[in-house]
Amino acid sequence: MQHPGRGDRAAHRIRATGLVLLCAHLLFVGWVTLRPLAVPWVTPTNLQPLATIRTELAAGPWEAAEGLAGSLLLLAPLGPLLPMVKRQLTGSWTASFLRTTGAGLLVSVAIALLQTDVPGRTFDVDRLLLNATGVAVGHLLLVPPLRARLRRRHRGMRPPYGRPDPQGGTPNISRVRIAP
Repeated sequence: MQHPGRGDRAAHRIRATGLVLLCAHLLFVGWVTLRPLAVPWVTPTNLQPLATIRTELAAGPWEAAEGLAGSLLLLAPLGPLLPMVKRQLTGSWTASFLRTTGAGLLVSVAIALLQTDVPGRTFDVDRLLLNATGVAVGHLLLVPPLRARLRRRHRGMRPPYGRPDPQGGTPNISRVRIAP
């Protein structure tokens, strides 16, 4: 039996930090998105994709940046946090990207469904698209550097017993024999 090495402790710390940050971020998102709004009017429900985005772009660059950036940045931290929590920083990059973006879209749908009963909040399909895009961009910007850093760190480590495998697999342990 191998004892946990330095790499196991680091992976545990990364996962624990990611879990704490993920919980804190989801609490913040819930607080921001599920509070009732006291407004004299409510925007109508939008089921037509890209209609709100076109409207905000037509209002001018400052209004568009202000309106669209909020939706893009709301769930963007999920891009790097979900792979940290699920230990997907060392696996397949494509699978991690697709799982993270899909999970971000599901979180966005859950928020949109919860907002239907909140006064002053309405459903907007463009918010779903922008939130999922924010998760994807957050993943693309932060996960590749994290993966490269972890690879550099693990490249210099030696397993606790035996000599290292060239492919990075299970180390050879000299006292283990094959049964006759």
